[in-house]
Amino acid sequence: MARLLSLLAMSTVRAMSGRWHAVHEMQMAGTEEQVSAALLERIARCRTAVLPGRRIPLLIGDDPVGYVGAALAADLAFYARPHPGGLSIPPEEAARLNAVATPLGPAHGFRTRGELFDVRSRIDGPVLATLDRGALPAFGVIGVGVHLNGYVRRADGPHLWIGRRSATKKLDPGKLDNLVGGGVSAGMGAFDTLAKEAAEEASIPAGTIAQARAMARIAYDMERPEGLRRDLLVCYDLELDESFRPEAADGEVESFSLVPAREMLGIVAGTDEVKFNVNLVIIDFLLRHGVLADPSDRVRAALAAQPPAAAD
Repeated sequence: MARLLSLLAMSTVRAMSGRWHAVHEMQMAGTEEQVSAALLERIARCRTAVLPGRRIPLLIGDDPVGYVGAALAADLAFYARPHPGGLSIPPEEAARLNAVATPLGPAHGFRTRGELFDVRSRIDGPVLATLDRGALPAFGVIGVGVHLNGYVRRADGPHLWIGRRSATKKLDPGKLDNLVGGGVSAGMGAFDTLAKEAAEEASIPAGTIAQARAMARIAYDMERPEGLRRDLLVCYDLELDESFRPEAADGEVESFSLVPAREMLGIVAGTDEVKFNVNLVIIDFLLRHGVLADPSDRVRAALAAQPPAAAD
């Protein structure tokens, strides 16, 4: 890609009888600059939140943990107190956070999911409370997730195992996704979560997933229909044998396909088929594996930008 890119084939794909089929192809004559601009736009889409903006910072004691809208802040007045930095939950009351939040869901547009996440002021800081995953966007609390780039090395470059999300998923149904991904529940570590999700989502044996390596951390603050997403993605790579075939075990993935990484570059740059944050994970993979040239380092720098709470 040090010269003008040759015609990039942009293939939009869908699952049909457990196999991937191209439903249309669009030829785009793209220069390196045009492709970089498209990828920068994908990254910028995940960095849309301006904080605090109209939200009120939420603290536990003196430690900032989130951001809430004015209406939710008013309904928390019995529990949290005014603070120079915003609205503060007394540390001795922090253990009640989820119990306080749960009945507020219907009035503030969130639904609890029965899965607690740890609440921290900084990514690597101590756990200050727990909160249901469904309430994280309303409270502007950081959520940590894991993503796995499962790939096969071939003569023409790496090929990525890509999943199609189930049409019944609440968020981004039918979008293209990494081989494995999932949120880190309270009390769990990133790799423990990866191993659990790998078995559930793709039937990857414990001995195989043990070879996965953490390669990157990507953070963003994003306005979404469900609220404020403040996410940290822990990205893993796992080189797989040609003989490996993932099998969807929990119904969250409709099907899998092994896609050339160069084709994924075209899909990410030229379509909206990929789940919003998975775009970032794939861009990072393409950079690290030399599929995507970035001579000006603009894409790499944009991807590496970290919100303050994720900078630890």
